[in-house]
Amino acid sequence: MPGTDTPDETVVARPQDSPRGGSDGAGPKYRRVLLKLSGEALLGDKPYGIDNVVLAQYADEIKSVVETYGTEVAIVIGGGNIFRGVQNATNGMTRAHADYMGMLATMINAMALQDALEQAGMFSRLQSPIKMEEIAEPFIRRRAIRHLEKGRIVIFGAGTGNPYFTTDTAAALRALEIDAEVILKGTRVDGIYSQDPEKYPDAERFTSIDGDEVLRRELKVMDRTAFTLCGESRKPIIVFNMNAPGNLRRVVEGEPVGTLVYWSTEEN
Repeated sequence: MPGTDTPDETVVARPQDSPRGGSDGAGPKYRRVLLKLSGEALLGDKPYGIDNVVLAQYADEIKSVVETYGTEVAIVIGGGNIFRGVQNATNGMTRAHADYMGMLATMINAMALQDALEQAGMFSRLQSPIKMEEIAEPFIRRRAIRHLEKGRIVIFGAGTGNPYFTTDTAAALRALEIDAEVILKGTRVDGIYSQDPEKYPDAERFTSIDGDEVLRRELKVMDRTAFTLCGESRKPIIVFNMNAPGNLRRVVEGEPVGTLVYWSTEEN
């Protein structure tokens, strides 16, 4: 049965007694994280598809935080480098049909990342809300948490399994379900800006920002549904440049890398 323990698979040894800390080197700030990766980030310098150099770098970054600190890492990855459902729906394709094709694109990326992680010597599990028994086990919350507790990296593919919802929403849902302490949104930019920094060089970069301010300014961090879920649960979000070597480890350590979205009020 997919996902069951095998005799030859050793549970990853993790430094569980490392003190919780921050940027002072005392230990990791976060024990369990949900890492949201965009499909576009996998492009690297390619016009489409997957850049294996970027994929290998991601695997090394994730391996570093798991082996060094015993951080429990779950991952949701997009599929925009292969197929974007919303974009194709606007070109005449039925939205639901396009979204299901987009879910399959996320599974391609998830499988590629899983292979890169395992080639780097890490144990992982790929879960899908859509039945794909030959390549992934079904998404079961308790099983996912158990994998994380055993030091395995869990990759959630196929979004929520439903059309009309993005992988941002899937990331927010899975983060809540597995009780992740923070959502780490790894992108190709180094945080949240007041405007698109590629179009407006004088755009202001935020080191931290209240979630309500993000909504007021209509800044593009996550889609509205995902962002509302994070707000209702007071789930912090850190947006950072995943393509900069060492950034993931710095974020887990608590360094002020990227932009922290926090929630200062009781109601969003």
